[in-house]
Amino acid sequence: MSETWIILGASSAMARAFAREAARRGHALILAGRDVADLARDAADARLRGARAAEVLAWDATDPGTHRAVIDAIRATSGPIGVASFAGSMPDQAAIDGDPALIEAVMAANFTGIARMLHQLAPMIESRGGTVLGVGSVAGDRGRVGNYVYGAAKAALHAYLSGLRNRLRRHGAHVVTAKPGFVDTAMTWGQEGMFLVADPEDVARDLWRAIDRRRNIVYTPWFWWGIMAIIRLIPEPLFKRLSI
Repeated sequence: MSETWIILGASSAMARAFAREAARRGHALILAGRDVADLARDAADARLRGARAAEVLAWDATDPGTHRAVIDAIRATSGPIGVASFAGSMPDQAAIDGDPALIEAVMAANFTGIARMLHQLAPMIESRGGTVLGVGSVAGDRGRVGNYVYGAAKAALHAYLSGLRNRLRRHGAHVVTAKPGFVDTAMTWGQEGMFLVADPEDVARDLWRAIDRRRNIVYTPWFWWGIMAIIRLIPEPLFKRLSI
């Protein structure tokens, strides 16, 4: 069934790849993000690829004043709703250590702003059905010295999505929690310690496969499930000595 998909943080490389597939499937798209001019080009491309419709909205997870436009746009549509959140930011941990005030911004970009948006959309998803895709991170599986503030925000998002999944399934809707590893995006560009970096197009295919199969949690690429299973099992006395 054709849905209206609202893509939050639509200018990320993963979001663009996801939107291209949504367009090929004939869905209507609402691309929401901070760079409206850039997203306008993506909307035009989506229409050429087969999107039923494609529009652009200015939206920022950290600015609640931009959230109303998304709600109004969804209310103007009919049928099932898809919401995919790719929003987030990953400041260097050393920068946060030097300025703890950055913690609030990290939480707003990666958790609280997203949760606030999804919570406002939840009643419409309950009444009309649909799917929520929340893109977290493998960093949320365990606090690691290199990015534990970012990881804490993603862990909070994972917990929120779990509760939202429990809520929405009572109304026939579904929530997918995605946990990507390292992906070739602007967020990871220049970061040290990157390995097994995935192509955004491959990740997008994994995400759509998870949606089609109504998966609850998906690691992408698939091998991160095994990597994180091992990391979660490392005893704390040993783990705190490791630089991972």
